[in-house]
Amino acid sequence: MNNSLLAAYPLAQQRYDEMFEADSMPRPHWRALFDHLGREPAEVMRQRIDALQRQVRENGVTYNIYADPKGMTRPWDLDVLPFILPQQEWAGIEAGVIQRATLLNQILGDVYGEQTLLKEGLLPPGLVHGNAGFLRPCHGIRQSDDIALHFYAVDLTRAPNGRWWVVGDRTQSPSGAGYALENRIVISRAFPELFRDMKIEHLAGFFARLRDSLAHWGRICAANRGDGADDSPPLRDSEQPLIVLLTPGPYNETYYEQTYLARYLGFPLVEGGDLTVRNGLVWLKTLAGPRRVHVILRRVDDEFCDPLELRSDSALGVAGLTEAARRGTVLLANGLGSNLLESGALLGYLPAISRRLLGEELKMPSVGTWWCGEPAALEQAIDQLDNLVVKPAFPQLRQLPVFGQDLDAEARASLIDAMRARPHNYVAQELVRISQAPVWRGDPAPGLNASVVGLRVFACATPNGYIVMPGGLTRVATGADARVITMQRGGASKDTWVQARGRVSQMSLLPSSTAAHELVRGDTHLASRVVENLFWFGRLSERCDSTTRLLRSALDFLLNVSPEYRGGEWETVQALCQKFGLLNEEPHDDADIETELLQSMVTRKGPGLASNFQQLYRVAGLLRERLSLDNWRTLNQVVQQHSGMGQPPSLAGAITRLDNATSSLMTLSGFANDGMTRDNGWRFMQIGRRLERLQFLCTVLQHGISMPSDSGLDWLLEVADSIVTYRSRYMAQPEWLPMLDLLVLDDSNPRSVAFQVGGLIRNLDRLAVNHGPCGAELFMPLQAQLQALNPGRDLYAGSAPLLNLLRKLNTASIALSDQIGLQFFSYSGAVNLDTFTP
Repeated sequence: MNNSLLAAYPLAQQRYDEMFEADSMPRPHWRALFDHLGREPAEVMRQRIDALQRQVRENGVTYNIYADPKGMTRPWDLDVLPFILPQQEWAGIEAGVIQRATLLNQILGDVYGEQTLLKEGLLPPGLVHGNAGFLRPCHGIRQSDDIALHFYAVDLTRAPNGRWWVVGDRTQSPSGAGYALENRIVISRAFPELFRDMKIEHLAGFFARLRDSLAHWGRICAANRGDGADDSPPLRDSEQPLIVLLTPGPYNETYYEQTYLARYLGFPLVEGGDLTVRNGLVWLKTLAGPRRVHVILRRVDDEFCDPLELRSDSALGVAGLTEAARRGTVLLANGLGSNLLESGALLGYLPAISRRLLGEELKMPSVGTWWCGEPAALEQAIDQLDNLVVKPAFPQLRQLPVFGQDLDAEARASLIDAMRARPHNYVAQELVRISQAPVWRGDPAPGLNASVVGLRVFACATPNGYIVMPGGLTRVATGADARVITMQRGGASKDTWVQARGRVSQMSLLPSSTAAHELVRGDTHLASRVVENLFWFGRLSERCDSTTRLLRSALDFLLNVSPEYRGGEWETVQALCQKFGLLNEEPHDDADIETELLQSMVTRKGPGLASNFQQLYRVAGLLRERLSLDNWRTLNQVVQQHSGMGQPPSLAGAITRLDNATSSLMTLSGFANDGMTRDNGWRFMQIGRRLERLQFLCTVLQHGISMPSDSGLDWLLEVADSIVTYRSRYMAQPEWLPMLDLLVLDDSNPRSVAFQVGGLIRNLDRLAVNHGPCGAELFMPLQAQLQALNPGRDLYAGSAPLLNLLRKLNTASIALSDQIGLQFFSYSGAVNLDTFTP
């Protein structure tokens, strides 16, 4: 045994140790990992952990702890060591979870149906009708194949005797499966040989069955009709029902997981505003028009799903969704009202209900639980308070657990008074010392440590019964002495390895073959919200690039040009910095200017580089399911450098940082040009880029040609990213005529005015084929005026014709932005283009 590996490993005190037996020898299913770690130099593990953390950070894997200042950017905490379970033990867990999911589904069907359990006294009425999770508008809703619980998760912990116990059920919109999948991808790459040699079960088959099962019930819903003339036609034999994943939005704690699952399963990720109910049918508002939705895999809580019947102040749901579910025209997974089953008070009644509904004992018991709404249970809980943990009976109460053994006399009396005043609000549970598992401890002395762990296991319904994911999400508490495992208190996670009994299935989520009639070109499910975000992603990425180049030019003046050699160009650069909010309007000396420019790189308040990058990151977060991992890594790297909240860099350091930002933004531009299909989403992103670049160019050129005729022009070419092209063509100091020809008229220069105008017209014309006039008519006469400029007559410092045309182009770009927003994003019509005269 490697003693250095175990130097800091704590002995299990009255708790089960997952890795070691009582004689401190590794359990058989852990021995391969333990031996592997013992043979490996500490430096290899350090490199593995560095790679893991880098992958999590660059992939943007996040979990939002609401009180954490990092907020939406808090990285997901993943331990490098997997949690291992042998096949024989897993078979018992699997059977218990299948039985439990089946039982809970039947309870859900009964409570919202015949209510036999209430009539027979197996469920107290107060536990149902006193629970805010019981949604009366959902009573009587019939479910396809009597399945309301399509996706289920259960939290397990292991007691000191080695037995697994249920501590909680997740039935409303269970989270964690996407994180489990992400964990698997990362950790299997960290230990590829070990993963292969130990024959670990793969996860893809589970998600494939989930997708196929939802599609099965989606076809049933598709056959149910609405009551209007615009009912959708039935699905063709080869046509798949439309399944969407409904998210509460980017501020939800598990938003990353939702985007990850949507991309992995191939479901459009939608928010409530993307859907509408008409004539009893649910529709997705897409760029190509409304498309009927047949299945909604929801991550929005029950009561927020429908502001019409459930919660009127909800901005997350879809008005009329309950009625659509009532008609059976859409499948909601899980069914509305399933939050009822998450009440901890239900645990104590399950053994008797199992005997009544299934005719068998529970295969996996729940931790000892007493609902204080029953007088005898209340008194028993008070008598044994020192050995119990008191929790809220219903999730909506939002109360923290209280450990009886922690209370002094005054606190104990206060808790008892509260329990007697509202006994139905409390449950008391037996305090179980949860098992511990190894975690890797880094410097200063690398080796094994231990933390308390719990296991979240996932099941999904199929037409032939429930199946269980062969693995799950192992949740890690903050230490070996922790009594509660919660990610919201800074917990970590592990990949869960289940050893296969025989050959490991190599099933892929992707279909094995595609017929010719199933070929797809273009994105037919492009939601209008996604299009709007792509439009602004294009604008903001270009805005970051423009700001970066302008800042770099201004700082270069301060660093490399003595005040006596600065001409009118320096005043122009300052004016532009004021125009774009990088400087205030007061007179400056060099020290003040430097301070303000450097501050604009790190402050998130007001316009500036950090603010622009934060806006770009926010919009990119709304497009996570559409951005490749390479794209996201690049974005993460540049945003982390320029996210603000730090001290301003030095002058030289700032220029280096801006150089790096420019390179990263060029890489992002490359992904957009070469890594995305030319569908309508890409066109809107390109329109956003062209509009933003055109506005920036017009503003810079208007200021530039207002300079004295003897001003230096290098800075203008630098800001327009055209200095290399100019020098390769002319090999001389910049002059007005060739400079303006390159930046205004040369349509082969991707940074010229002519290039932006031509790109806008081409993309708008393509959109007009299916959507009618989109604003190209704004720019066609301006393009003609641009082409009519005479280089020998109109391209010079102070040129009135050029200045006038630049103003018109700027005005037209603003009008086009309004036109696109009204026509495609808000559906409120088109702007009155007659008021604009080219």
